[in-house]
Amino acid sequence: MTDSEITKLVDLTKDSRFCMLTTTDDDGTLVSRPMARQDVDLDVVLWFIATKDSRKARHIAARPGVSVTFSSETSWVSLAGHAEVVDDLDRLRELWSTFAEAWIPEGPEDPNAVLIKVDAKTAEYWDNPGGRVSSVISLVKSKVTGQPYDGGEHDVVENL
Repeated sequence: MTDSEITKLVDLTKDSRFCMLTTTDDDGTLVSRPMARQDVDLDVVLWFIATKDSRKARHIAARPGVSVTFSSETSWVSLAGHAEVVDDLDRLRELWSTFAEAWIPEGPEDPNAVLIKVDAKTAEYWDNPGGRVSSVISLVKSKVTGQPYDGGEHDVVENL
């Protein structure tokens, strides 16, 4: 992993406050749900606010391998790594927002409030900086030339 790869991941996800967190259920079924990340910059560690008694917390305690995906008008990012449930009131207070109160109205002092920490290990991204116009042009070009669709930049980043 290079600094430029981290910079690219930060650039692709910095405006995406919401993402999908995927865990594994008891029977091996993948379960995804929308989450709001609490930090602003991607430093390969993501923080989420949750409750101890939530299904996602139970999934993570039993099977810590998770995926987090982000999407925007022009890019898609998939992170894979390990998660843990963290009971740290000071950090919870630091990351707390009024948005979190919609799910935990008692605030960060609620004994059921916890953090989920995701330590990303790998990432894969697809970036189409030209957006929809660029995609349409690439699709037409593919049809006219018979060449495969060139949808922009794609890379896999390992050892985050």
